[in-house]
Amino acid sequence: MRRPARRTGVLLAALALPLTLAATPHQARARVPVSAEAAPAPRLTHSPDGLTLTVPPGRTTPGYRLRVTTGRLALTTSRSGATVLATPAGGDTGALRFRAAGTWQHATRVTGWTWKKGTLALTAATTAPGATVEARITPAADRYQLDWQVKGTVPERLGLAYDLKSAGHWYGHGEAQTPDGGPGTAQPWPLDSGQVVHPGFGPASYYMIDPFWYTSRATGLRVDTGQVMDVAINRNGDGLGRFDVDATAAAPYRATVFVESAPLDVYRDYVGIVGTPAKTDASYRQYAEPVWNSWAQFYTHIDQAKLLGYAQDLHDAGVTGHALQLDDKWESDYGNMTFDAKAYPDPAAMSRQIHDLGFDFGLWVTLWINLDSDQYRYAADHGYLLKDAADTAKPCTVTWWNGTAGIVDLGNPDAKAWYEGRLKTLMSAYDVDGLKFDTRFFDDKCAPHEGYTPTDYQRLGAGLADGYDLQGVGIRVHWDTAAHRAGFVTRQVDKGTGWNSLRASVAQNLAISTIGYPFVTTDMIGGSSGQPAPSKQVLIRWAQSASLMPLMYASTSPVDTNDPRTGGKVVYDEETIALYRQAIARHGRLAPYIWDQVQQTLRTGDPIMRPLFFDFPEDAPAYTTADEWMLGPAVLAAPQLADATARDVHLPPGSWYDVAHGRTVRGGTTLRAYATPLGTTPVFVRVGAKGAEKALRALR
Repeated sequence: MRRPARRTGVLLAALALPLTLAATPHQARARVPVSAEAAPAPRLTHSPDGLTLTVPPGRTTPGYRLRVTTGRLALTTSRSGATVLATPAGGDTGALRFRAAGTWQHATRVTGWTWKKGTLALTAATTAPGATVEARITPAADRYQLDWQVKGTVPERLGLAYDLKSAGHWYGHGEAQTPDGGPGTAQPWPLDSGQVVHPGFGPASYYMIDPFWYTSRATGLRVDTGQVMDVAINRNGDGLGRFDVDATAAAPYRATVFVESAPLDVYRDYVGIVGTPAKTDASYRQYAEPVWNSWAQFYTHIDQAKLLGYAQDLHDAGVTGHALQLDDKWESDYGNMTFDAKAYPDPAAMSRQIHDLGFDFGLWVTLWINLDSDQYRYAADHGYLLKDAADTAKPCTVTWWNGTAGIVDLGNPDAKAWYEGRLKTLMSAYDVDGLKFDTRFFDDKCAPHEGYTPTDYQRLGAGLADGYDLQGVGIRVHWDTAAHRAGFVTRQVDKGTGWNSLRASVAQNLAISTIGYPFVTTDMIGGSSGQPAPSKQVLIRWAQSASLMPLMYASTSPVDTNDPRTGGKVVYDEETIALYRQAIARHGRLAPYIWDQVQQTLRTGDPIMRPLFFDFPEDAPAYTTADEWMLGPAVLAAPQLADATARDVHLPPGSWYDVAHGRTVRGGTTLRAYATPLGTTPVFVRVGAKGAEKALRALR
């Protein structure tokens, strides 16, 4: 059998300290545990209208003040005399808010406080008769812990609210639900430049999300919860960030507020808590070459002949790749793990032919078993499916794009063994090299197995997937430390096929990278979501953009594709093939530089694809630049993401080599109307940066 061995990557030393990136202007501090730094002790002062916690600067920390207004409870964090984060000072939205009996209430006047053993304890009245809020604030060198709960009533939700402008711009979150189509066709960057309205924000979500947000003024918020949240940022343009948690578990609201000198330091503080990758799940070849997947090319209108024709066309056009994956609609019924005999008369021969063309062969799989599958009854009768949360005597059923299903319960060792046994038999029979795991491992309608929580299923799913070659498309697990440590490639949620989705794919990679998942790839190049086939221009520009990201994930063939709306064939021209091939070649030449960044990430946890301000925190325009990014410390990518032949390019301070024009440009400026004919992708190399020479050799 030709299946490659599992790749374990490079283990991250548990206590290794990251070094500053060479030749970048942001000399970020090494990640030193707060407890290890001998910071001066915080002190508390009080006045008639408030309390002030002062944390002096330390050797590597800037220090801060937290002002607690007592007349109406409000929290204002400042650094060097300037406000960097504040709760609303007035109006109907309080700092600490809760919903009881269907009505939102909030804390009002502070009625008592104590300062003991480094913790400030507060008691506050509320707008709900007979209810009080009890809060504890514990300051440390570069953060403070805020824990609070409601007494005297039973809250349904607990919430924390902030004035967005107090902290500048907001980032993080991950894939954001928005009123204008996000995350499929939109992703605001920064988040406050649009609106985020994201109910169902929790550990069982299919979206790549974490309860972490950071700001341009180098503050950050982490909500420590395994419960479902309701997050709203600038909803209806109200200028507020609301971070609400389901309170049915009767646990306190627990939050950590970070206060640093630069956003990259906040990110490092966060991953210092949740963990950094111990390895990369993808091999060098998987970073260097695209993976081709059948989904956007055919959707569910796929069979053996079509897949082999697709593989042959890619091969003959010289559009290379390391693997070809057969996506959805190969099973006789969902969950059977047997090929549809009519559509796939000889899957073993199909696998051999794909291998003969130079591709590894991969299959799409899921833990969801449809009710009409011949395996559903067996799994249900043996207790292998998650139970219904409302009635644990019966299996939980969920509706998805392919029907109604039960979910294999990974918390049940017998269920996991049964599922994996069938999976390995399938792979062995047809020489399947790798897998694309899809759908969720848990649903909020289900009850976790005894001894587990919903968040644990992120860890259980990660543990399952880690035993297989995921072929550079990774897996969508999040929220749990195991997901951060596993080092999976992260692919985005399905995108549309228009320019808006291309732009969203860039902002989303920046968002996912900077909540602790550094090995990112966009959705399939050209998009999917059942929309009309991408235009020639969108397909080429998407490939050019992806060539300057860590990995390339492809589906729509530049030779020809199928329009899912009409069923008709869409044929691209020779220029499309040539420019797509050129993008693949560029990415391949960059692979040695990208691989160096992968190793750097394993040492430090820093993202590979990152916003300009991570490297240039003093550069104000960088904080609102949504269509450029740094690929490691040396490469600035500014591809064309619109239907235009020119674009503005912002260059942070420093000397930059303009690859397209073969010239050196001084930064700290914006290049207006930079020409971008279809064959041109603006990319710049920072002169003197670590890895610059290797990047120049690849890009010239």
